[in-house]
Amino acid sequence: MSVINITKNNYQEEVVNSDKPVLLDFWASWCGPCSMLSPIIDKIAEDRKDIKVGKVNVDEESELSSAFQVMSIPTVIVMKNGSVTGKSVGLRPRKSIEAML
Repeated sequence: MSVINITKNNYQEEVVNSDKPVLLDFWASWCGPCSMLSPIIDKIAEDRKDIKVGKVNVDEESELSSAFQVMSIPTVIVMKNGSVTGKSVGLRPRKSIEAML
């Protein structure tokens, strides 16, 4: 499955109403560690059909960033049934991210 660009307009449908766990990557284009994490997130999305993967651009979606209290990026949040079940801040290896799922 490809990565979905999550916005305030599609958040309810894609994340809250998802029947699969959702991995959210909060990022920005100017963030070096975000650029290093991006291929890892993309590969997880490609390999894992049992989850949904979304990216949230913090510069464009400040409301979502505030709602999740994202203070540093990259921040990865896992949601199941509309609730946060895991959160990590900073660059992490793939195994660490997948362990949250």
